[in-house]
Amino acid sequence: MSRQQRDALNALYRSFPRAETPPTVEEQRIGYAAGVSRPAPEGVTTRRTVLGGRPALELIPAEASGPGRLLFLHGGGYVIGSPDTHAGLAGELALRSGLRTVSVDYRLAPEHPFPAAVDDGLAAYRELLATGTDPRDIVVAGDSAGGGLSIAMLLAAREAGLPQPAAVVVFSPWVDLTLTGASMRSKADADPIFTEADIRAYVDLYLGTADSAHPLASPVFDDLTGLPPLLVQVGANELLLDDAVRLAGRAGADDVEVTLEIGPGLPHVFQLHYGRLDEADAALDRAARFFTEQLARHAGAARLEPVH
Repeated sequence: MSRQQRDALNALYRSFPRAETPPTVEEQRIGYAAGVSRPAPEGVTTRRTVLGGRPALELIPAEASGPGRLLFLHGGGYVIGSPDTHAGLAGELALRSGLRTVSVDYRLAPEHPFPAAVDDGLAAYRELLATGTDPRDIVVAGDSAGGGLSIAMLLAAREAGLPQPAAVVVFSPWVDLTLTGASMRSKADADPIFTEADIRAYVDLYLGTADSAHPLASPVFDDLTGLPPLLVQVGANELLLDDAVRLAGRAGADDVEVTLEIGPGLPHVFQLHYGRLDEADAALDRAARFFTEQLARHAGAARLEPVH
């Protein structure tokens, strides 16, 4: 792994000028789309669709085979981002895992505050089930707020009596909107992207008057019993480090099979830098392998079920 690549990425983030006055939501959305968006990789075709009543982007790898489906929820603080900004990241997961993938354009705050995003994620998952997809053939992934949303969606599905999918992967998950993790302060100098004030602004836009400790806003505080096998990847140089660490700890305490990976010297959602950062490509390969292993495990269990 290249220390030079990590240092260059850190320097790039720190070179971005900070605005003297906070940008508007629309300015943030435009800037984020310009800075983050990458197209789906070669070998992955895309098409517009609808899932759970929301627009969605389907990403289909040329080597897709079998019934497996990946439901992807993008990051962006519940305020910015879209399936288009994350077509590259979702497409890489689709390509590396060979899974047909659908990325949902869930409603964003402040126009649609909490719990709109959770409702949309749950509606998408519910439609996959209702249209005949076996939950054992579904895996879920999300980055940052999309990681927190992935966990919240599965908790909402559990409460609704729906079966859980085969596995879930989260990159730098934002799962504590009370911002009480120690790394929110201890990593203030190490994080090249965010300040605590930046993240608190997203809390205010997303939650409005809702309780920041609500389990569907901050799932790290909920009982995670019954969730599927979980892979958590996070960078050591980010304010949300302890969100990931505490999520993994809570999952383990609640008897959920969980793997936590902390990348030294890496920033928030470093996986976005695939093709430019060795650690990003290696992390995506591990995530894809986790999906395929869990799907194979469930397929094997299904074959062993007695016929009635």
